[in-house]
Amino acid sequence: GMAKNTYGTGCFMLLNTGDQPRASQHGLLTTIAWALGDPAHPQVTYALEGSVFVAGAAVQWLRDGLGVIQQSVDVEALARQVADANGVYVVPAFVGLGAPYWDAKARGAILGLTRGTTAAHVARAVLDAMAYQTRDVLDAMLADSGETLRALRVDGGAAVNDLLMQFQADILGTPTERPRVRETTALGAAYLAGLAVGFWRDQAEVASHWALDRAFTPMMGHDERERLYARWRKAVSRARDWVED
Repeated sequence: GMAKNTYGTGCFMLLNTGDQPRASQHGLLTTIAWALGDPAHPQVTYALEGSVFVAGAAVQWLRDGLGVIQQSVDVEALARQVADANGVYVVPAFVGLGAPYWDAKARGAILGLTRGTTAAHVARAVLDAMAYQTRDVLDAMLADSGETLRALRVDGGAAVNDLLMQFQADILGTPTERPRVRETTALGAAYLAGLAVGFWRDQAEVASHWALDRAFTPMMGHDERERLYARWRKAVSRARDWVED
């Protein structure tokens, strides 16, 4: 029932489904989270997985394609120049859309532009898009699993962005928990190696080393959350099936 999302070039989310594989009815992958014990008869833990193709890569596009920031880390300061995206939505379907849409013909779109739109609004919309896409995947996971998520754990380079993490909590209506060690994927591989050679006694000892850096609590009301997300889904519909055969 625990879920983790990695914010890198793309986003990659896993939801632990326990010792039984669960087939998705909502465009997700069934995968092995880890396997422990005797290689001939391992104890396998399964997960549902969803992949977002473009997340941090959209920030790189702001830097390299549009030239509105000098470094990727500058995006938060630029986005903070405005209170919100002011109705602007960026659908970063530069290479199509991944889970749960799987639409190779989708292409990127910027919608809601007005004469008052600035680079800061576009930057804010790029960050918002990471959170919206994460909700797309998480909603599919919860529909498949029947779980109720207590909190979303996060890691990866973009997880350092406080503005993004707060909006993520807001658009999910669920706390977002950032650990002190933000490269959890690499750390997890190291923990598994340690379990394999007996450096750690068991999974409970490994879990005891997890430490919270900051929890972001939802501050947005339900009606506003759903209004914004409905507009995101409308924006996605505009970007889908764009490439002609």
